[in-house]
Amino acid sequence: MTKRKDNAIRGRPKGSGGKYRSNEERILLVHNWEKSNIPVCTFARQNNIPRGTFGGWVAKYLKNGDEGLKSKTGKCGSGNPYSALYIKKNLNEVEKLKLELAKKEVECERLKKGYSVKGVGRRKEFVTINKKNSK
Repeated sequence: MTKRKDNAIRGRPKGSGGKYRSNEERILLVHNWEKSNIPVCTFARQNNIPRGTFGGWVAKYLKNGDEGLKSKTGKCGSGNPYSALYIKKNLNEVEKLKLELAKKEVECERLKKGYSVKGVGRRKEFVTINKKNSK
């Protein structure tokens, strides 16, 4: 990285992550851009949105309409239904049973495929049950 004469550091400040925008905000912004008849770069700059991010939203909108702008990451409730149970601290009896059932289902599927998991996190290791080579 090269320094400028005034010793300013390029880029955004450390710890200033991107802002999450809801589906409704994205749709509203893209509709406003469509009505405004100005370039994507200019509109993005005026609304403090990264140019590439807004360009991606526009491309998705032009391809799939409003449905293309909906989040698929799970932040809006469309992800793994059991992920919230792992985070939640005080589970009631039904939620505990749902979580336990999901774990058992995953374990059964792994056993069907011929491997098991040993360890947790970074030390997780996938061990084949059969002595045959899987290739």
